[in-house]
Amino acid sequence: MASLESLNLNLLVTLDALLEARSVTAAARRLGLTQSAVSHALGRLRALLGDAVLVRTPAGMVPTPRAAALEAPLRRALLGLHHLVFEPPGFDPGASTRTFRVATSDLFAVFLAPVVARSRADAPGVDLDIVGSGADPFEGLESGAVDVAIGVNAPGAERFLRLVLLRERFVCLVRTDHPEVGEALDLDTFCRLPHALISPSGRGGGAVDAALAQVGRSRRIALRIKFFLAAPFALARSDLILTAPSRLAQELAAALPLRIVEPPLALPDFDLCLFFHERLRDDPGHRWLRGMVQAALAGEGTVSRDPPGGASLDP
Repeated sequence: MASLESLNLNLLVTLDALLEARSVTAAARRLGLTQSAVSHALGRLRALLGDAVLVRTPAGMVPTPRAAALEAPLRRALLGLHHLVFEPPGFDPGASTRTFRVATSDLFAVFLAPVVARSRADAPGVDLDIVGSGADPFEGLESGAVDVAIGVNAPGAERFLRLVLLRERFVCLVRTDHPEVGEALDLDTFCRLPHALISPSGRGGGAVDAALAQVGRSRRIALRIKFFLAAPFALARSDLILTAPSRLAQELAAALPLRIVEPPLALPDFDLCLFFHERLRDDPGHRWLRGMVQAALAGEGTVSRDPPGGASLDP
């Protein structure tokens, strides 16, 4: 019994050309093959179908009833296969019901509002599933469990493509009525007061400690916590200093009794990036997702294989 596994697709392409041209010679010319090759293919088709396919008459070659019945559906099938292989379907955000999974830390909550607003406006049927980035923020990209990861440079980032979303800098936050911090913060006061450190990795110090070490100074970390949106509530009721990304600090100062002061030493800026796997580079829906996030954050992003420069997000 014949099966598709044993069928040479080229035979169907040849059959289509024969049925259209009604001539072995003309079909060979159309296919760029020799007349002998097309005659041989016709013989194989006759054996495969158990039918003469084309028969010679005084008016030329004409298809058998079986072949004539195959002509239109065969052409439609070959055209559909051509579109499937060579013209991948586009992505219509207005009609899509696709779900995209985004891995990130809770810092992204600061940027979530404009992204959700843009997504709802452009693609009301699309769902965004925001998941924690976990111990390895890139594990989900490798396995395909997530579509993109949003964050900063970390071990493993070099394996993926990235889109730079925006450039960030660090500022300091203190409670509004902090008794020892005025309009400006000097280095001695900065080093003497207790600090809160938000460390998504849960390890070591951060960019501030590295900068202090370069000038021979250090600080006391009185509160170490993994979560960006938990530390500020403790900060509002204590004399702690928190060094944080400026956009996060602005949102927190607007919502809590906190104020922003400039750090008393130079701290490195960093890029917030969207990471994705190369296998999704040309997926139409994924291209829309990347462009939508970038547009929502008004970034000037570029795709690159290089890990982003700048500091860790552990300040």
